[in-house]
Amino acid sequence: MPGPLLDEDLAVGLRSVAVATISAQLRRRGLPHMSIDGVHPATPGTRMLGVAHTLRYLPLREDLFEKYGTGMNAQKRAIEELRPGHVLVMDARQDTSAGTLGDKLALRARQRGAAGIVTDGGLRDSAAVAALGLPVFHGGAHPSVLGRRHVPWDTGVPVACGGALVQPGDLIVGDDGVVVVPPDLAAELVSDCREQKRQERFITERVRAGASVDGLYPLGPAWREQYRTWCAKNDAMNDTEGEPA
Repeated sequence: MPGPLLDEDLAVGLRSVAVATISAQLRRRGLPHMSIDGVHPATPGTRMLGVAHTLRYLPLREDLFEKYGTGMNAQKRAIEELRPGHVLVMDARQDTSAGTLGDKLALRARQRGAAGIVTDGGLRDSAAVAALGLPVFHGGAHPSVLGRRHVPWDTGVPVACGGALVQPGDLIVGDDGVVVVPPDLAAELVSDCREQKRQERFITERVRAGASVDGLYPLGPAWREQYRTWCAKNDAMNDTEGEPA
């Protein structure tokens, strides 16, 4: 039986940081276009993490729909190819004027162990899909079937979803939005995201105490010594709290 798609320690780390923080760290590495734009969760407050499996839709061509759009087409094959931990990423060219997924296929994806679904196209049966409890991010609700605008073409290929290039095997993280994480950067991103969160807690405390943001946000040289002292104090407190009574 195949092993897990994502290392558990890495998964815990990625779940502990917000998409906004990950996006900021990717930008610092010269990767500002890793957000899947225009998608939102079917259920507010949803968190999602998994490994990308991809599906590409092309614009409708009526003479090709019979061959590519019916039967066990690429859309249905993509669902049946899902493994536990996969996030199905659908490239629908940001065209939300037809559905790309409905409740039956979403249910099947959940049964296959999917960690979530992202489509930059439309979502059919949006209330029923939301009720499944499967994390789903979409470009907008639409009642029409996919054949109004889309032909399901192929799976397991690089796609463009919400303006971001997604390769099979990329890591997909979602909360209010969705970001693509290259697997080889994930571990160092988690470490730097945690440090960023730590700095932000320090900055928030200082601002609440009345400090100006000048030189504080982002953290500048004038505050570095106080920040190091604050870190040491908090580390000591955490160590004490962790000692057995």
